[in-house]
Amino acid sequence: MSPPVFRFAPSPNGYLHLGHAFSALLNFDLAREAGGRFLLRIEDIDPTRCRVEFETAIYEDLAWLGIAWETPVRRQSEHLDAYRKAVEQLTAQGLLYPSFESRAEIARLVAEREAAGPWPRDPDGAPLYPGAARSLPASTGCG
Repeated sequence: MSPPVFRFAPSPNGYLHLGHAFSALLNFDLAREAGGRFLLRIEDIDPTRCRVEFETAIYEDLAWLGIAWETPVRRQSEHLDAYRKAVEQLTAQGLLYPSFESRAEIARLVAEREAAGPWPRDPDGAPLYPGAARSLPASTGCG
């Protein structure tokens, strides 16, 4: 069995705050205790908000906290072609569809369905998407 993988994935659109530091320390400690790996993934796909100085500060702050990560660091912006290919493959398999509901509308749909009994949830406890948009015509387009 391969070792478990833990990760911290900040977006360099500001300085780390206490919640970020806690999350990074928690995952780093869990990786060490489990004999696992600790990865750092930089969520830099929003070019209007992400800044090099914030990314540099992330590295400095994590090092100051005593956190070490595997290299190379995965930068999301360097993998956009792979994500496009995955979208194309999922679309070809009929697994992607357009959805225009707001989070509030999805919460309402889930609440309506939960009135009839427990609604399925993901491992983190978040309700699964009800899938109402699956009935939209294919001509609406997706991806």
